[in-house]
Amino acid sequence: MAAAWLQRFALAPTDLLRDRIYRRLWSSILISSFGGQVTLLALPLTAAVLMQATPTQMGLLTAMEIVPFVLMSLPSGVWLDRVRKLPVYVVGELTIALTVATVPVAWWLGWLSMGWLYFVAFVIGAVNTTAGTAAQIVLTQIVPRERLVEAHAKNALAQSAAEVTGPGAAGALIKVTGAPVALLADAVLLFISASILRGVAVREYPSRTHEAFWPAMRQGLDFVRGKALLLTMALCVGVWQMCNQAATVVQILFATRQLGLSERGVGLSYVALGVGTVLASANGYRVVRRLGPGPTLMLGFAICGSGWLLLAIAPLGTIGIACYALMLFLFGVGAVFIFINFLSLRQAVTPAPMLGRMTSTMRWLILLPAGPGALIGGWLGEHVGLRSALAFAGGTALLLTALVWRHPVIRSVRSLPTLRAEAVTPYCAEPGDP
Repeated sequence: MAAAWLQRFALAPTDLLRDRIYRRLWSSILISSFGGQVTLLALPLTAAVLMQATPTQMGLLTAMEIVPFVLMSLPSGVWLDRVRKLPVYVVGELTIALTVATVPVAWWLGWLSMGWLYFVAFVIGAVNTTAGTAAQIVLTQIVPRERLVEAHAKNALAQSAAEVTGPGAAGALIKVTGAPVALLADAVLLFISASILRGVAVREYPSRTHEAFWPAMRQGLDFVRGKALLLTMALCVGVWQMCNQAATVVQILFATRQLGLSERGVGLSYVALGVGTVLASANGYRVVRRLGPGPTLMLGFAICGSGWLLLAIAPLGTIGIACYALMLFLFGVGAVFIFINFLSLRQAVTPAPMLGRMTSTMRWLILLPAGPGALIGGWLGEHVGLRSALAFAGGTALLLTALVWRHPVIRSVRSLPTLRAEAVTPYCAEPGDP
């Protein structure tokens, strides 16, 4: 009986997790995601509870993490196409670990301020601009193109596992140690994650001959502009990011100041986010096979928008707390549906030598509206009311879904596009390379 029960959970012979290199990458993502759950709660809670930040200041805190993408994303893409990606990824993990560790140190020394939190958010954003792009490219060097949706779904499942157990544990840790000190847990986990990645056998050979910097950067912009699918996805996900940031900057404030949740209560509510991402990650590949990548992406917009609108009209008290958890659950489902398809589609249509510039260009385009979204959410939250920011996010996301459905560029994508074999081959080795 026990053997039969265990057999149900055995990996299929062709499962990606049977690949040793991918398994190391997946394990690193799992561990760093647990640390990310601490920062996700501890950094805004430090601002909201310890520093008594206003909604506008919370908007600025979120915007400071986005500014580096706007300033640095395009140049970093050119650079990444000329260097090995894995070392950039590893150094990025270590840099974020050191940066978040400065928050408890500053608190112990009595130096902690909103200015310091802005600086920390900026550094995290700057690292994610380069290391985050490198991480996405490393995946394409490990996993065959035709299995990208499966790989992104499994990566989302690793993040989801952290999101189920992480927020409750993070909330309890924050309750016991305080939000600033809890950030040390993220630092430790990121160090472990980087140690797993170090030495992973990824064969890549950046070209030693390349064109001038500015023409190369313009080439990335022209590539995205010349593909209707990439440009349309960038515009749509950019609008969704604006909505997401407008809602994000007021969510913690709504939970603590309107619903009266403690730090631990907020952490427990975020377990619902993890449950949503687990369900979507575990079933996302099947949903995509049934509906197609394009329609599933649009479904994600609609699910997120419904959750934000639900919280905007929710009553206070127990029902309001339940709606808060349900909103997080819906966001988890919708965000997974959006990103496993958004990432897979854009990687599937891009030749290997262009991956760095394409990824950085796409990230730049989708995050351009994110900063204004955070500021809009903060302004609405402070001058009109916290619910107004949530209503703005939800209504705009649903309007986006309706508009995208009327155009076939995304709606008609029912399977991953394919490239010629020579376009997906990793970077060619130069004479003298091993």
